[in-house]
Amino acid sequence: MGARTKLEGIPAPFTRAVEEVKRAVARPELEIGEMPAPQRIAPFAHAMTADVVVAGADLGTGRFILLHDPAGNEAWDGTFRCVTFARADIEQEMASDPLITQVGWSWLTDALDGAGAEHANPAGSITVVRSEGFGAMADDETDAQIEVRASWTPHGDLEPHAAAWMELLAKLAGLPPMAPGVVPLTRRRSAR
Repeated sequence: MGARTKLEGIPAPFTRAVEEVKRAVARPELEIGEMPAPQRIAPFAHAMTADVVVAGADLGTGRFILLHDPAGNEAWDGTFRCVTFARADIEQEMASDPLITQVGWSWLTDALDGAGAEHANPAGSITVVRSEGFGAMADDETDAQIEVRASWTPHGDLEPHAAAWMELLAKLAGLPPMAPGVVPLTRRRSAR
């Protein structure tokens, strides 16, 4: 069963959930867009992208997908599931740290908790990749990346879940925390 894209037949809970996700306010360094949602995972899906851009440099990227199956999904233990992917370059020293995967997971769980995103059944993986050139590529810069792939069953308002994903991207990209009381500028949206 493919995801429906027409307005008719879309359940009201999914419409409300998408509106809640879109209300999440992004930091000014995040460029938010929408992308086509996966068609086969759930009857209804909404997908967003974000790039972390500072002074013209791309520091990270990610996707946030909201899935909805009105009949429920036993694996989700609910009717909604949030799925995220986030990737950023990191320093070689961080990539060599044996605890970096646990730190990456804690960035996700801390972002969810900090945003007040009530959830259950979290699952995911943290991948760290280090690259070094040899031979004709020996002069290429060495680089390292961290990737977070995760999903969870959301409860309550969906806005905090999208906000937590945006905070995760900011943490992965090494952005400093926003100072209390600072209101980010209106986020930029684009169709991708």
